[in-house]
Amino acid sequence: MTTMPIRGVSLFVKVVGDGVPIALMHGGPGADHISMLPFRPCADQFTLIFYDHRCNGRSVGADVSTMTWENLTADADALRQALGFEKWAVLGHSFGGMVALEYALRYPQSLSHLLLVDTCGDARWAQQHAPDTLAKRGFRPETVQLARRFFNGQIAPNEMLPAMMRFGKAYYHHLGPLQTARMLMSGFRVKMRPEAQIYGFGTLLKGWSVMDRLAEIETPTLVMAGRYDFQFPPEHQEMLAAGIPNARLEIIEHAGHNAPEERPAAAIQAVRDFVSAA
Repeated sequence: MTTMPIRGVSLFVKVVGDGVPIALMHGGPGADHISMLPFRPCADQFTLIFYDHRCNGRSVGADVSTMTWENLTADADALRQALGFEKWAVLGHSFGGMVALEYALRYPQSLSHLLLVDTCGDARWAQQHAPDTLAKRGFRPETVQLARRFFNGQIAPNEMLPAMMRFGKAYYHHLGPLQTARMLMSGFRVKMRPEAQIYGFGTLLKGWSVMDRLAEIETPTLVMAGRYDFQFPPEHQEMLAAGIPNARLEIIEHAGHNAPEERPAAAIQAVRDFVSAA
C-alpha cells in the first residue's frame, strides 16, 4: 500500500499479483477500494491495481469540486503510465463502472478489456428507479424517501451512515448472519467520504448518461451483475450489453448489487474466463 502523486493529487494505490494488469475502480461515490477486495484471489493470475479515486477513500489533495469525469479518467490513465503499463484492463463496480465507461470512451487506446460490474450507463437507474424498487420490495415510505434523497445528493454528511443502515440490506439478495458480519467488518475498514457522495450524486451524476455512445466502445467488454440488483437490474444490463458491440452478458444468480461480495466464486470465475479468452 502506498500513495502516489498523480496529477497534483495523492492517490492511494495497492498493487498485487502478476500477469495481465487490471485496474479496479471502486464504487460509491464516497467509498474506497475495500469494496473491490473480493477480487483479491485473482492476483494469482493477474496484476491487480487497487486505488481510491480522487476525493474518495484515502486519496487526498484535491477539492471535491475537482471530481469531474475529465479528472477521474485522466487520473486513471496517468496512474497507468506511472506504473509502466502500455495497456491494462479496467474493472469498475457501480460508480466505478461509470468511471470505467467514461475511461473507455476517452482512452480507448489504453484499454485491453472492459469489465462492468453492477453498474449503469444512465444515472437515472439509481436516482429515479432504485427508490421505486425499494418501495416495491416493502421498505417503509420514509426509508424510500431517504434513499431518494441519498441517490440525488440531497443528504447532510451526518446522514450518510444512517441512510446506509436503513436500506443497506437491499444491496444483497440474502443478508444472513455470516453476510451481515462480513458487511459490518468491511464497513469498519472503509474510509467513507460523505462530501464525495453528496457531490457525486448531486452534481457529477445529475443527468449523466452515455447510452447514446456505447456503440463507440470497441474494447472486449464483460457486463456482469447480480440478478436482484435494486439499482441496476437485469433489464438495464441487457441494454448495456446490447449497446456495446460484441459485449458478453453475465447475470449472477442469488446476488444483489454487491455480487462480487455475495457470490465471489462466480464473479471471480467470470473475470478469469473473460480476461483469459478475450
